[in-house]
Amino acid sequence: MSRKRNVAIVGIGQTYHKAHRPDVNQVELVHEAVRAALGNALLSMKDIDCVVHGNMELFEGIHQPDMWHVDGDGAFLKSGFRLTTGGTTGGTLVCAADHLVASGLFETVLAVGFEKQEEGHTTTGITAMADPLWGRALMTGAISGVRAGMMVREFGQRAELAAARVRVKAANNALKNPFAHLKIKITVDDVMKSRMLAYPLRFLHMCPESNGACALVLSSEEKAKEITKKPVWMKDHVTVHMEETFYRGGPRKITPSMEVAARKLYQRNGIKNPLEEIDVFEMYDPSSWWELEWMEYFLLLKHGQNIDLVEEGATEIDGRFPINPSGGVVSTNPIGATAMIRVAEAALQIRGDAGEHQVPKEVRRAMASSFGGTLWTILHLLTKEIGA
Repeated sequence: MSRKRNVAIVGIGQTYHKAHRPDVNQVELVHEAVRAALGNALLSMKDIDCVVHGNMELFEGIHQPDMWHVDGDGAFLKSGFRLTTGGTTGGTLVCAADHLVASGLFETVLAVGFEKQEEGHTTTGITAMADPLWGRALMTGAISGVRAGMMVREFGQRAELAAARVRVKAANNALKNPFAHLKIKITVDDVMKSRMLAYPLRFLHMCPESNGACALVLSSEEKAKEITKKPVWMKDHVTVHMEETFYRGGPRKITPSMEVAARKLYQRNGIKNPLEEIDVFEMYDPSSWWELEWMEYFLLLKHGQNIDLVEEGATEIDGRFPINPSGGVVSTNPIGATAMIRVAEAALQIRGDAGEHQVPKEVRRAMASSFGGTLWTILHLLTKEIGA
């Protein structure tokens, strides 16, 4: 991606994510993340030129929450934008903040995403994605079991065991992450015996509803070098989405948006072998089945190689290609912030600041994905050095 100037992440903050946060209102929840990001960058709101705010607005049932939240995000009398793109909202916020700084319009931009789902009707909205009668055997709200069922038909119990191992990996990583929502010690057997939702999707395969917020501070190269000794550079990002319709006539071959985004990102940045040239991947994984499936698309793998990688432990936190050392979306899912958390966690890995869930190898390149309706995919590529 051609840039007018380089942009870096200089401040990272997120709340502790939980199923219930009755101790704070939305303004206070947003403020927690903003204060953490500013503190991480050793900045104050005086240093911020613009605030970019986003969430799944209808899930809380409050119109234009950015106007109410100015007491929490410090946007009063500052330039600002409100963005909502469904599940990808957090990733879109990062894209927008990057463009606003790279364009020269602003020097330093604060991006904040949040969701306080206990105050709304998220499940009601999501479960209406499919017909409750005709879609009952296929869908768990917004997440389909069709592709998972196809994997089972092709690979049998290998696929089911691989999906269960993906979920156990996420749970083990989340236990090391102080910000994660679900902190559960589970086994492959626990996953395989959990309640069936829509074959072969089971209860433990799925992501939770979380309350939480995430904030990032992005600055121009000149400012970034003044602010921090560990800037994380925004190398590139790609957005791909498609409208879908249900039709009669059987399956047809459609290249997934994940693969389209990956091919564009790799081509633009000269990446020939993502397994060797990217050090860690924070994937937006609404279910462990989708992490398993999407590995093939994002990493341009040979068919079935995704299962091989899981079986050999390659995607574990100490494996050769760690995926979701944070615990991923199946552990933490405050929807308006979820995709931003992927970018934040990837940046922490590059800085070496992820704490107990830091991968043991040096991270020079990290990738983060976002996912939402209409198969909306965003891929961010972050680097330790500007030219990497």
